[in-house]
Amino acid sequence: MAEFLHALATFPAVLFTAALVVVVGFWLLVLLGAADHDGFDADVDADALNLGGVPVAVSASLLISFAWFFTVTGSVLLARTGWSDALVHLLNAALLFASLFASWRLTRGLVRPLAKLFPDEPGPSRHDFVGLTCTIRTGRVDAGFGQAEVAARDGSTAVVQVRQNDGARLALGSTGLLYAYDDAGEFFWVAPFDAALDPRG
Repeated sequence: MAEFLHALATFPAVLFTAALVVVVGFWLLVLLGAADHDGFDADVDADALNLGGVPVAVSASLLISFAWFFTVTGSVLLARTGWSDALVHLLNAALLFASLFASWRLTRGLVRPLAKLFPDEPGPSRHDFVGLTCTIRTGRVDAGFGQAEVAARDGSTAVVQVRQNDGARLALGSTGLLYAYDDAGEFFWVAPFDAALDPRG
């Protein structure tokens, strides 16, 4: 136990011991909801180190954890050799760089399968439907009632709540244009749509 504590408090492991304390504190804040796991993504380009595909906090945590383990293990083993202090100090410096390299290789290997859990594209949003046409699926649409079917750009369809507050008639099967979304009411404002006026047609 004394060897382990000594390794934690001496070079090179002490560098990663301090970093590991920060990592543990960060993930505790994430668990408590006081921090976001992807809060650093806009500030750091992990792709430059081939560690992209997962949030920066995840790849950095893995890198620091592995480097801490390698430096602590290496320091304990070097202390047991009985070699001169000068040689052990020199090898500890080499251990620092070797641990960083090994940690980077191991982290790079792990982030590839983990990247599947963190898709790059954000999930679909109701606001993505604004500007699309829809097919009315109820007998009427007014300021308090109405539903329509809309096809997303990826081909999937959804039935959404629609409202209109003018006198234009939108009957079952007619085509409408979703021109705004009301967050409070969770519905779309819709207007009649004439395909002949569509500039894309």
